[in-house]
Amino acid sequence: MGVRIRATGTSRSTDTHSIVEHSGRAARHCLEQAGIRPDQVGVLINTGVFRDSNTVEPAVAAMIQKAAGIGLDYGKNDPRTFSFDLMNGATGVVNAVQVAGANLATGTEHVLIVAGDTHPSLTRSRADAEFPYATAGAALLLEHVEGAEGFGPVHTVTAPGTPAGQAYVDTATMGTVGRGLMTVEREPDFEDRVLAVAAEAGRAALAEAPDARVALIASTPSAHFPKRLADALGLDQNAVRTPDLTDGDPHTAALPLAYARATEDASLGGFTHILFVGAGAGPSAAATLYRLPEEHLA
Repeated sequence: MGVRIRATGTSRSTDTHSIVEHSGRAARHCLEQAGIRPDQVGVLINTGVFRDSNTVEPAVAAMIQKAAGIGLDYGKNDPRTFSFDLMNGATGVVNAVQVAGANLATGTEHVLIVAGDTHPSLTRSRADAEFPYATAGAALLLEHVEGAEGFGPVHTVTAPGTPAGQAYVDTATMGTVGRGLMTVEREPDFEDRVLAVAAEAGRAALAEAPDARVALIASTPSAHFPKRLADALGLDQNAVRTPDLTDGDPHTAALPLAYARATEDASLGGFTHILFVGAGAGPSAAATLYRLPEEHLA
């Protein structure tokens, strides 16, 4: 028994900078690709961190659920969709996969994971030196299967010391414009420290299938980070699959965007597994090995 990805959805258009809208569009596209109804989604998990106007309440997952058109009817016998935010930075999607597995094991029909970030001012979508994250939304629809395909155990690693990177609203200086501001700080050795925990988590996941032919999809705190991680893990550089990084790091959406791009390009042939590694501030990392379904192996 396993948990597999049934469909993906993405949104990177420039007509809006709202992550609620982008994530809602990605979710709708995902359901269209899968050919399922909104009422067949039992759980929606939002892993995005940077949100429209620094929204605190209500849960952004509920807003995305509404934008996606999921669970909007409230008749006595209508199906219910439970949604919630799971915010753990760049590791969030992998953490959500673990939570989704528990939900699917108890009989939930489908779990929809959405991810994505935006500048809280809603005025820009490209990363820059002060805010290194691009605006993009992505979705993964997960389902339970009887075969061996799908996600393996999730391995998590954290390192002691300072968090290496942090983001916060500076209440001492935000004045009346705090809803459109976010301060992001990275220590000089941020990437090296994140790489260390990513490699440790990746090695633990790879040990689950030592003879597998593995493609690597990893977080993108820099454009070259996934290839540095491949070197650390002893994987071929040609095994690395990344999202479109034209606008910078899509942060929480990096993993699903990279997977969607790889499947659209049919570039997973020859591999039996994908190693997903989410890594970022903490420093922390989470990794899982995904056994590809037969249709991707040709």
